[in-house]
Amino acid sequence: MKKRILASFIMKEKLIDLSKNLEGQLYHDDLWRSIYATDASVYREVPLAVCYPKNEEDLKLLIKFATENHTSLIPRTAGTSLAGQCVGTGIVVDVSKHFTTIYEINTEERTVRLQPGVIRDDLNRILKEHGLFFGPNTSTSNRCMIGGMVGNNSSGTTSIKFGTTREKVVSLKTILSDGSEAEFGALSKEEYAQKLQLENLEGKIYREIEAKLSSEENKKEIKEKFPPQEMHRRNTGYAIDDLVYSEVFDKASKKKFDFCNLLSGSEGTLAFTTEITLQLDRLPPPKSSMVAAHYTSIEACLQAVVPAMRHPLFTCEMMDKTILDCTKQNLKYKENRFFIQGDPEAILMLELRANSQEELQKQTQELMETLDSSGLGYAFPVLMDEQIGLALELRKAGLGLLGNIVGDSKAVACIEDTAVALPYLSDYILEFSQVMKKYGQDAVYYAHAGAGELHLRPILNIKKSEDVKLFRSITEDVAKLVKKYNGSMSGEHGDGRVRAEFIEYMIGSKNYQILKDVKSVFDPQNIFNPGKIIDAPPMDTSFRYVVDRKEPEVETLMDFSESEGILRMAEKCNGSGDCRKSSESGGTMCPSYRATKNEKDTTRARANGLREFLTNSDKKNKFDHSELKEVFDLCISCKGCKSECPSSVDVAALKAEFLYQYQKANGFTTRNKMFVNNGRMNKLGSRIPGITNFFFKNTLTSGIAKKSFGIAKERSLPNLSRQTVSDYYRQNKERLRVENPLKTVYLFNDEFTNYLDAEIGIDALELLSRLKYQVEIKEHEESGRSHLSKGFLDEAKVLANKNIEIFKKIISEETPLIGIEPSAILSFRDEYLRLANNKNAAEKLATNCLLIEEFIKKEIALGNINANSFTSEEKTIKIHGHCHQKALSNTSNTFTVLNLPVNYNVTIIPSGCCGMAGSFGYEEEHYEISMNIGEQTLFPAVRKSSKETIIAANGTSCRHQIKDGTQRSARHPVSILREAVL
Repeated sequence: MKKRILASFIMKEKLIDLSKNLEGQLYHDDLWRSIYATDASVYREVPLAVCYPKNEEDLKLLIKFATENHTSLIPRTAGTSLAGQCVGTGIVVDVSKHFTTIYEINTEERTVRLQPGVIRDDLNRILKEHGLFFGPNTSTSNRCMIGGMVGNNSSGTTSIKFGTTREKVVSLKTILSDGSEAEFGALSKEEYAQKLQLENLEGKIYREIEAKLSSEENKKEIKEKFPPQEMHRRNTGYAIDDLVYSEVFDKASKKKFDFCNLLSGSEGTLAFTTEITLQLDRLPPPKSSMVAAHYTSIEACLQAVVPAMRHPLFTCEMMDKTILDCTKQNLKYKENRFFIQGDPEAILMLELRANSQEELQKQTQELMETLDSSGLGYAFPVLMDEQIGLALELRKAGLGLLGNIVGDSKAVACIEDTAVALPYLSDYILEFSQVMKKYGQDAVYYAHAGAGELHLRPILNIKKSEDVKLFRSITEDVAKLVKKYNGSMSGEHGDGRVRAEFIEYMIGSKNYQILKDVKSVFDPQNIFNPGKIIDAPPMDTSFRYVVDRKEPEVETLMDFSESEGILRMAEKCNGSGDCRKSSESGGTMCPSYRATKNEKDTTRARANGLREFLTNSDKKNKFDHSELKEVFDLCISCKGCKSECPSSVDVAALKAEFLYQYQKANGFTTRNKMFVNNGRMNKLGSRIPGITNFFFKNTLTSGIAKKSFGIAKERSLPNLSRQTVSDYYRQNKERLRVENPLKTVYLFNDEFTNYLDAEIGIDALELLSRLKYQVEIKEHEESGRSHLSKGFLDEAKVLANKNIEIFKKIISEETPLIGIEPSAILSFRDEYLRLANNKNAAEKLATNCLLIEEFIKKEIALGNINANSFTSEEKTIKIHGHCHQKALSNTSNTFTVLNLPVNYNVTIIPSGCCGMAGSFGYEEEHYEISMNIGEQTLFPAVRKSSKETIIAANGTSCRHQIKDGTQRSARHPVSILREAVL
C-alpha cells in the first residue's frame, strides 16, 4: 500500500513537471480523469491524465514521457467511438481543441490538407463554396473529426456512392513511437524501394512489411482469410489485405503501395497523425428525392435492398420500429416523423439525385416501379428538398435515440457493426434473427442496408452478470455467423476492444501474428493506444458499471421518476456527443462548450460527472463534491439538451437539483440570495422607480453595488419600469374590457415583465384587447425561474404549487394561460411537473399554458386573427429566439406571428443561446464566456443588419444581452405587433 501511494505521488509530481513544459494543457485531477474515462462505448477506464496538446512539440514531449514512464497515449478527437477506442489507463491526448487548422484547399487536384481536429461538417461548409466536399458521412458528422474518421476508417450513409475514408486519404503526416516524423502516401515501386533503405524507424517499418508480405504463403493466407475486396466495409484488424494487392506484392496490379491504407482504421495504435491530406469529390447533383419505403417485417425490408440497389442510389438506409418508437417522445425528432404512415416494422430510405428535375422524376418513377412490383412494402412516400434532410436527421439520431430506452436495459454496442457482401445480407439477417430468438432478444436493426451493413444491437442490462454473459455469448455466436458469410465484424466502427478479441478467430492465427508484428515494429514500447485491435483484454471487462453492484439510493427534491431517478437520467447519456457540435451546425446545445472547446463544459461531461460521483461517492450527500460544482459551473440551463440531445438528457434539471443538494451542505451565497430575491427587491424598488433607477445608472453607486455582489463591471443594470403591469391593469381594467370577446385569456404577469419590461406587458394588454380578446390578470406568485436557476428548490416548489392551485380550476383550452417571458410561462410545462404535489393538476394545466406567440398563431389558424387587422407598411425583422422557446416550443411561432402584416419581411437568426442566461451573464467570473457565446452567431448577425431592421427577441435576458453586446435595442414581438395593429 505504501509503495502504491509513493508511486502515485511520484507520478503526480512527474505530471506536474510535464505540464510546465507543455504549451497545451494537462489535467490530472479526479474530475477530468472521470469525464474522460468513457467514450460512446460500454467501457470505462480512468486515465492517468488528459492533455490538450497545442502543437507537434507537445506531442513529442508526450511520446517521450510515455516511453520513459511506461505509460501510454490514447488519441482522441470527439470521443464518439463505440468500440472503446478512446478509453485507457494512460494519458488521453485530445486534439479536438488545438489541432483544427485547414492549411490548404487545392481546387485543381480536389484535395484538402488539414489537422485531425477539423469537424467533418464544418469542413464541408467551407468546401461548398469551391464546389467540393468530403464524401464519407457518419451519423456523428456534425461533431466527429477527420482524425477520428481516419482512425476508424469511417464510412457513413453515402459510402455506396462515395466510398470510405480510407479511399479518400492521400497522405498522412505522423509522429512515430520514437518521436521521429514520417509522412506516408502512395508510392511507386521505385519510391517504395528507396524507403527500404532508410536507416531509421520508418525504414525498419517498410522492411518488416516487405518481409511479411513478400511471402507467397502469407499472401495466400491473407487473401483467403480476410473479407473479400469487393466488400468496401471491412475494418478487420490492420488492412494488410489491402497492401498485398498493391503492385509491390502483386505483379498483375497497377495499384501503388500506400501505408495510408494501413493507418486508416488503425485506431491510433501505430502512429500519431498530425496532418491529413484528403481527396475530395465534386458536389453531388443538386436535385434530390427520397423514397421512404415502409415494410411490415425486417425480412421484407431486406429482401427489397438488392433490387433497390440496381438503381443509382446515393443513400440506402434502414430504420426499424425500435428506433422509430424512440422518436415519438423526443421533443426535437418527433416532428421529423411527418412521413411515417401506420406503424412499420422497418423503413428503407432511398435517395436519388440528378442534375435536372426531369431526370430526377424519371429515376424516382423507375425506383417506385421496382419497389411496387416486388410486393414487399405497403407505402412509398416520396420526400423532396428539406424533407430529405429531416428524414436523414431522424436516421442519424439512431445512436443517441437508443439512450431513450427507460431503465437499465439498453441497446448495447458489441455486434452493431457487422457487414457482409450485399447478396448475402437478407440470409445473414435471417440467421442473425434466429440467433437473437435463441437468446430471447428483439434486436435493434438500423443503418447502412445498401452497403451490406446494419447496426444490430441486443438489448441488455450490463449491470447484471447474467446479461454480461449474454453480451459475450451473443457476440461469439454472431462472430461465427459473420465468418460463415465471410464478412467483417467491423464495417466502420472499428474493432477497438469490443471486437478485437475475435480478430484472430476471424482471420486465422497466422494472419493475426502478422498484425502483431506490424504493431510491434511501429510501436515496440506499446505506447500508442494499447489493448485496441492487438492484445485486447477480454471484451467483457472494464464496463462502465460495476456488475451486480447495489444501486446507490439518491433522494431528490425534484421528480425524476420518468427516468427512474436522477442517476438513470444521467446514465441516459451514452456518449454520442451531440453536445459537441459547433455553432455553425445550428441549434443551441451546448453554448459553453462552443465557447471553451473543453470537454468539461459539454452536456456529456456533466452527465458523466454526475453519474461518476453519484455512483462512487461514499458521502451521505453524494452531491457534495467540488468537482461537480466545477463541471456544472458553466452550464447556463439553456435547455438545449432537453430537446437536441437524442437521449433527452435534461442537464438543466440535473443542475438545479445538484445546486440544491450541494448548497444544502455548503450554504447559499449572498449573491445567489440577491439574484433569487430580485423579484421582491424590484417590488420594493418599483414604489420609487426614479430613485432606484438613479442608483442603478449612477456610476459610483452602481459600481459599488456591482463590486459588492460580484457583478461584472462591464454590465449595465436593468432599469425598473415607471409603472408596473399590475398598476396599469388595475387603472385601465374597465377600458380594456371587450364586449362579445372571441375568447377570455389569462395573462401570467411574470416578475420580469411586471417590474422591468412593463411596457411589453402593457402592449400585450392593448394588442389582445384590440384583437377582441378579454384579458384577465389573476393575482399569483412569481414564476420561480430565478429560484430554479440558483437551486433554491424549496422556495421554487412552494411557488410552483401555489401557482398550480391558483390556476388549476380557471385555466382550460377555452381560457388558456398565456405568458410573455418564455422562461417564466414555460416553467409550467417543464419544472412545475417535477415540483408539483398534484401531478394531475400540473399536467392538465401545462397543456393550456402558452407563449403569447403560440396563442396568436393558434388563433390565426382558427381564422380569428388575420392580416386585415394590421398595417401594410413595409418592415424588415430578424428574430432571435429564446432558448427555452426553442427547447419547449418553437421559434416558428414567433415567425408566423410577425409575418401577419403583409409587407413584413421576417427571418430567423440561426443563433443558439444569447449567452446572458438570466443572472449568468451578470456574474463577473462568467462575463467573458457570456459575451463569447453571444459572439458565436447572434452578435455578428445583429451587427450586419441595417439600422432600419427591427431585431425581435422575446426574452428579457436576450434583449439585455443584445443591448450590451451590440448597442442595438431589440423588441418583443408583442410590441412590434401592437405598433402594427390598426
